[in-house]
Amino acid sequence: MTLTPRLTGALLLSLLALPAPALAAPAPAPAPGPAVAAGPHRHSAAEISGFLTVFYGKHGPSRYGRDHRVSQVLKDKQRDSPQSDVLLCAQGEPRSIAVGPVTVAASAGVGWATVTTGWDTEHTDTFTAYVRLDSQPIRLDDVICAG
Repeated sequence: MTLTPRLTGALLLSLLALPAPALAAPAPAPAPGPAVAAGPHRHSAAEISGFLTVFYGKHGPSRYGRDHRVSQVLKDKQRDSPQSDVLLCAQGEPRSIAVGPVTVAASAGVGWATVTTGWDTEHTDTFTAYVRLDSQPIRLDDVICAG
C-alpha cells in the first residue's frame, strides 16, 4: 500500500489531534517547616586577628580597650598584679607589637595568637592572647605569658 499525499496529511492531522503525553509535573515546593534558629555568632580567625591587631595597636591597649574589651578574669588578674601589665606580660610601653597567625579551636570555643612585643633594648617577648569565639562583643579573654 502506498500512501498518497492526501492520506499522509490526514494521518499527520490525526496524530496532532491526539493529546500530548503527560510530562512529569514539577515537584511541589517543600512546605515551610519550623524556622531553624541560627546559633550564636562565632568569631573567625580573621575577626580575631583584626580585633587583636586593633586592640594591641602599636604600643599597647588603650584605656577604653582595657575597660571594655577584656574579660572579668583579666581585670581580676590585673587587680591582683599591680606591679605588672598582665595584658602585655611586662612593665612599660613596648616599642612595637606584632600579632601572629590566629588558631581557632571550635570544639574548645576559643581562638588564640602569639603576640610579640619589641622593647627599647632590642629584645622581644612573646605571650599568647586568647579570645572566646562566642564573646559579644569580641573581647580578650585571657593572656598567658611565655615565661
